Amino acid sequence: MGVAGPSGPVMDRDEVDRALARLGAEHEAIETSLLALQDHAGRRLLEGAELTGTTRERWTATEASISLLWTYFDAYADALRSARDVRSRRRWPNRDDLVELTELLRGESVTVAGSAAATASAPTMAGTGKLSERFTLVELVERMNELYAQSLDMVVAADAVWSALPARIDLLAAELQRTRQLAHSVGVRPGEHPAGDDLERITRTLTSLREQVVSDPLAFWLPAQGSSAPGGGRPDTTRYDREARALDEVRREIDAVLSVRQDAETRLVKLRDVLSRADRTLAEARSARGEVLAKIAASEVPAVSGPPTALQEQLATAAEYRRHAQWHRLSPLLESLEQRAEDELLRARESLTAVTAPLAVRAELRGRLDAYKAKVARHGLAEDPLLVERYDAARRMLWSAPCDLRVAEQAVLRYQHAAADLLVPKVPGQAGHGGPQDRRGPSRER
Repeated sequence: MGVAGPSGPVMDRDEVDRALARLGAEHEAIETSLLALQDHAGRRLLEGAELTGTTRERWTATEASISLLWTYFDAYADALRSARDVRSRRRWPNRDDLVELTELLRGESVTVAGSAAATASAPTMAGTGKLSERFTLVELVERMNELYAQSLDMVVAADAVWSALPARIDLLAAELQRTRQLAHSVGVRPGEHPAGDDLERITRTLTSLREQVVSDPLAFWLPAQGSSAPGGGRPDTTRYDREARALDEVRREIDAVLSVRQDAETRLVKLRDVLSRADRTLAEARSARGEVLAKIAASEVPAVSGPPTALQEQLATAAEYRRHAQWHRLSPLLESLEQRAEDELLRARESLTAVTAPLAVRAELRGRLDAYKAKVARHGLAEDPLLVERYDAARRMLWSAPCDLRVAEQAVLRYQHAAADLLVPKVPGQAGHGGPQDRRGPSRER
């Protein structure tokens, strides 16, 4: 809506005609705006809604403002019509006509009369609850602009919230209903599974949220900072977004339960296989421990635990859940069993490695002894009496039961050192063994 021209001294005919044309255009623009506000969908919804809270308070004030706007407009139209009547008296208005027109167009010529009830909730330039007010046409247009902007801002904000949130809440509620049906089909129910409790909470929250949005939309409106345009801002979707995220989390959990229903048998078979391998490995470790205790002397052999009976019992429970389609209970149990079964297999393998370590040491000593024997044989020293004596002593220790690993290792080292001494090349003229010499330098092989 426009603003009337500036005031001044007595207007001439041309100034009057220009002012009347401008006021006529303003009249049409104001009328169009008021009719658009009257027909606005948001205003019609506000009129028929049972409002609460902030929205009810602001709508009460806005209704009074809209009523006052029409009162102002009627007064404005009357003043314009009076000015046009004066101007239409004669083609060339005399001074008295111009003085009257100047007063009508620039003076406080507009009196707005009304009851206190009509203006009590709407602020006016002369105060609140006044029975009448006087304006210039410029002041009246400015006042209408102010009231129109305030009214439109409230109507547009409420309409924006109603257009955005209830529809989104309804869509989320429909998705919630589908998720609840799916959850029920896999045994996820309130009181039996946390996801079932979450679905109940989300249902209550969405029901309450929709009721609040419908009755008090302005409680969910965030005005734009620094914006003076009517309706500047956006709906506050914080609570809706929080429940949407919560439903997504529940839906992912339901999907996990569904996945368990589809893959349960395969996962149970794999679990049985892992636990069976762990059991066999422990049995092998127990057997190896008996062998070590019989064949290796003076060696600390760790004890071997029994089979994982607790896991076997839980595996039987998981199979029972599957038979009775208790997928919501099977899902977390399978995840726990899979991790613990892998841990049990790893523990069994570590136990077997620890138990058989003395046998591995004996095997390494045997291999080292035979390797040195082969080496001295290649140099023609196999029949050396010292080497034969030390070899036989080390071999008796390594191939006898029980074998003392510490003593056997010392015997292998003695044989190794004797062989190394014979293989070291001798300096000419130095007393030494008369057999062939190794010219490649001292050996570091073990």
